[in-house]
Amino acid sequence: MIGRLTGILLEKNPPQITLDVAGVGYEVDVPMSTFYNLPATGERVTLHTHLAVREDAHQLFGFATEAERGAFRQLLKISGIGARTALAVLSGLSVAELAQAVAAQEAGRLTKIPGIGKKTAERLLLELRDKMRGIAAAPTAAAPSSADILNALLGLGYNEREAQAALKTLPADIAIADGIRQALKALSKA
Repeated sequence: MIGRLTGILLEKNPPQITLDVAGVGYEVDVPMSTFYNLPATGERVTLHTHLAVREDAHQLFGFATEAERGAFRQLLKISGIGARTALAVLSGLSVAELAQAVAAQEAGRLTKIPGIGKKTAERLLLELRDKMRGIAAAPTAAAPSSADILNALLGLGYNEREAQAALKTLPADIAIADGIRQALKALSKA
């Protein structure tokens, strides 16, 4: 099992990257949350990995954090959820947001992810209910407003990266309406 790779980032073609580790180029599929936080090509990077061995392929998946890899592995244990769907979930929601959605049993947040329908979302919520506690810490009191602001920005057409960058400029205890307003101002200046 390949548990971690450290090497030079050669190529970035979402959702796949190529990592040069001691002269060997590894093709690694990563969720968009990891992809957005990668350094420029030619830089050194460390990824926590999961190797999936199937009859027709060996696939390597990489994650910026152990929490992402743990969530990915929990998703794979659910009947009917494959690696592509698990990557889509982690591309659409951070581990903390996934844990929050599971804790609050919010199927609507999961159905916004491409490839996740209502029945799949309900199955995910049911099967992850007890398993996400060990992976992600409980969200803080400020997290619901941050998640609401993020969802509002995504609903307005901004991508995850832009919305997350705007969220970082906001105070932690800001009200939802004020946060959306300030985030939009920050995004209009960028």
